[in-house]
Amino acid sequence: MLKQNNLVERPQWMIKIIQLYETSLVRHGFMTVGPVGCGKTTINNILTDALTSIGLAHKITRMNPKSITGQQMYGVMNNITGEWIPGVYSQIWKKCNDRKNKYTSWIQADGPVDAIWVENLNTVLDDNRILTLANAERIPMTDNCKMTFEVGNLDNASPATVSRCGIVYVSETDLNWEPLIDTWIRDRQELKSYSNPEEINWMNDNIKKFIEKQDLFIKLQKDYVYVMYTPPVVRISQFLNLLTAVFQHYLEKQEHIDKKTFEMYFIYCFAWSMGGLFETEEREKLQKYIEQCGGPLPPI
Repeated sequence: MLKQNNLVERPQWMIKIIQLYETSLVRHGFMTVGPVGCGKTTINNILTDALTSIGLAHKITRMNPKSITGQQMYGVMNNITGEWIPGVYSQIWKKCNDRKNKYTSWIQADGPVDAIWVENLNTVLDDNRILTLANAERIPMTDNCKMTFEVGNLDNASPATVSRCGIVYVSETDLNWEPLIDTWIRDRQELKSYSNPEEINWMNDNIKKFIEKQDLFIKLQKDYVYVMYTPPVVRISQFLNLLTAVFQHYLEKQEHIDKKTFEMYFIYCFAWSMGGLFETEEREKLQKYIEQCGGPLPPI
């Protein structure tokens, strides 16, 4: 599954997949917790795809509970007509909790856990395993259904909810940002019609020069002030997206890139991805840092 999805195999990350699988065996409700970009979604996808490939069909139905109101989620009674208007979640619940289904359903709440909506799921997550709606309808959970959550933190989750769920925590360092570079290089290698074989060495050299050698992300956290903090993996994703965008011109013209041009584009994208959320003073400090590392000053 990892090779099919062009993913890098990391032992720490594989352990998290195993932990999620073991948790799913003993719990009908569980949470994957971790900061943005740590690989929570991919862990869920890889596990369900792997189980499906060995004959245990799994399907994930995702929704963001914070994108709708509580009434839209669970349903509401019309005070004038007395008609019951079903909610989004209650309809998903009925569809997934059908004993006729020949697959295991994961109903995944992908978004912040908030006591406003999650407290209504306590009867689902405990041993009752029943969704109780405002119209007195009670819909039991079947054995081929799981209630899962994908959240950044548990700051607003009550002890009642947390104690009912299995928790798998994924930290920033379990995946980190290095695999993103490796997969980007693989994608570039597949574009043999215009990519230069030397790009792999150029990319690795610049990564060591500007990021690894100076412990850049530790330095940014200690010496720089961000308008809004973003994890290293997000900044590297922005950097690679920018780099892909500026190389699009060469892709369209089927032209090769020389070493000097590659380094100039690298520094330009590096400066904007790392310093785009800086104020003027911090940007000037970043420019000095790039100059100290031996690179030309980009306009940021």
